[in-house]
Amino acid sequence: MQGEKRTRMKLSEIIEVFVAGDWGNESQTKDTPYAVSCVRGADIVPIQNNEFRDIPLRYITLRSFENKLLQEGDIVIEKSGGSPTQATGRAVYISKELLSATRSMVCSNFCVALRVKQGWNPYFVYQYWQHLYNRGIFFNFEGKTSGIKNLQLDIVLSTIEIEPYSVEEQNAIAKQLQLIEQKIGLNRAINHNLEAMAKQLYDYWFVQFNFPNENDRPYKSSGSAMAWNDDLKREIPEEWNSGVFSDVANITMGQSPDGSSYNEDGEGTIFYQGSTDFGMRFPSVRMYTTSPSRFANRGDILMSVRAPVGAVNIANADCCIGRGLSAINAKIGSITYIYYVVHYLRIRFDSLNTTGTTFGSITKDELLNLPVVVPSDDVIERFESVCKPIFDKQMEIGLAIEQLTTLRDSLLPLLMNGQASVNYDLSHD
Repeated sequence: MQGEKRTRMKLSEIIEVFVAGDWGNESQTKDTPYAVSCVRGADIVPIQNNEFRDIPLRYITLRSFENKLLQEGDIVIEKSGGSPTQATGRAVYISKELLSATRSMVCSNFCVALRVKQGWNPYFVYQYWQHLYNRGIFFNFEGKTSGIKNLQLDIVLSTIEIEPYSVEEQNAIAKQLQLIEQKIGLNRAINHNLEAMAKQLYDYWFVQFNFPNENDRPYKSSGSAMAWNDDLKREIPEEWNSGVFSDVANITMGQSPDGSSYNEDGEGTIFYQGSTDFGMRFPSVRMYTTSPSRFANRGDILMSVRAPVGAVNIANADCCIGRGLSAINAKIGSITYIYYVVHYLRIRFDSLNTTGTTFGSITKDELLNLPVVVPSDDVIERFESVCKPIFDKQMEIGLAIEQLTTLRDSLLPLLMNGQASVNYDLSHD
């Protein structure tokens, strides 16, 4: 691999098949009888994070069912979408695990799937595409129609080149990257389980009101005193109160700085625009601004206020937030308690999040005035004593995921360019 001069190939030369997308119908009809899972641009990041549950169900024709189903190893490319700070061209790899977790699968008509030729490792090609995307190359291949950015895919494939890596080189590089991905996936699974445990505990204590009473018995189930609350239109523990979200949390709404201040060179303040920046626990730094407008502090909860409303991350550095985000910290209790309050409130945002093109959002007044139950201080303290170790462990694992992701993204160009050697023995171990 090193020291050899080889004739580079166009990406178009390694593609065997293009699989067009099909959004299908929301309901089953005589003409569209076949149920499929449909990968959209909105599903790319969740799939990369091994989250498959929200991929929508659609119904397609027999012709589409026979010609447009995705296979293991296909690479789905988002050809329409993006934002000023996010290029079109995001990609997702169709893995065996993804296909096993869903039914027959297609991609939406805002996407297209590529199937590589014999002699090319599809996971290697997917990672090469990720390498190109991370370098921001696809910003140079975008056009606009009706305000939507479109990737000029034909020009991309006929312009961008790739080294004619041997199958052995491809497999070895793919194996090393897969090992890192597997470790990231394992950490994500652990964090998902910890999150589920903490959410279940929050629900049991603050929704079902079965926190331990003075006799360590479930409060409501054991017959402890409840009282009707007119504001919440339900019974709550006798010594608790009702309030609004701004009573329990400090909330800062984002405001985007002037677009001319954006840069990717590390000048100024980290800028997070919306939930497209979000990772498993912390947002990913993509953009900076030299004219920050609205701030969040390290440790603040970042919540999306535009579709999808209610997506949550935690700021791991002081930053500027755009109008797609709000920054939240605790007015009562600590971040441990408020973090799960925010997650519970997501139930109320469901009507604002759609699977179509309607743009959901929540205003500042709506957010500040969301009705909440206000528990007694001693119950919050007991909850935090139980959940803080879970929360802290999630933060630790989130940092490990971030470090592994940085390692993968740093290693990728070195492997692709031959600047890092591949240990073939280890890669096949």
